[in-house]
Amino acid sequence: MTAPEPRGGPPPQYGKADLTLRGAARGFDFAVALVLGLAAPFVVGPLLAAGYLAVADGLLHGQSPGKRLFGVRVVLPSRRVSAGITESMQRNAPFAVVALCWALPLLWPVFVLVGLPVIAVESWRAWHEPLGLRYGDILADTQVVDGKVMTGDPVPAGLSTVTPAPPGQAARTAGEPPGLHPSPPAC
Repeated sequence: MTAPEPRGGPPPQYGKADLTLRGAARGFDFAVALVLGLAAPFVVGPLLAAGYLAVADGLLHGQSPGKRLFGVRVVLPSRRVSAGITESMQRNAPFAVVALCWALPLLWPVFVLVGLPVIAVESWRAWHEPLGLRYGDILADTQVVDGKVMTGDPVPAGLSTVTPAPPGQAARTAGEPPGLHPSPPAC
């Protein structure tokens, strides 16, 4: 017996996120982890760096700071929601372990023999797999998608929806009556 699919249909098939944006986002997050690792004392720094890499994708509704900056997001396609801390830890565990191996000089041989190949295999998999799924994504049932992909996440309180405007016109907030909007002053 199989579990019923959410909302009466099969999970959506989201397109593969742009790999340039995805790589830039990961690079930014590695840079943040590097700063955390070097800024704190010997043992605390590597733990902060590994912890950041593990949970980063669940911090901002499926977006690490790097993913937010470069416009990609981690979602759970089967549930149509953004990834949380648990999914982030599952999908990024290999990178957190690699960060610990890199940060502790005693483990540098492990970093070279195991860590670099893990990064290479995960990168190759994201490049060649049709949906860009890494092994971490398969483990956590996640996918990295364009940040504009709609999920079932609730809109935060105090925000309203915005209707896209034709080029050259200002966007209209939901509930605002249609009409002429004054043009901004020409500079």
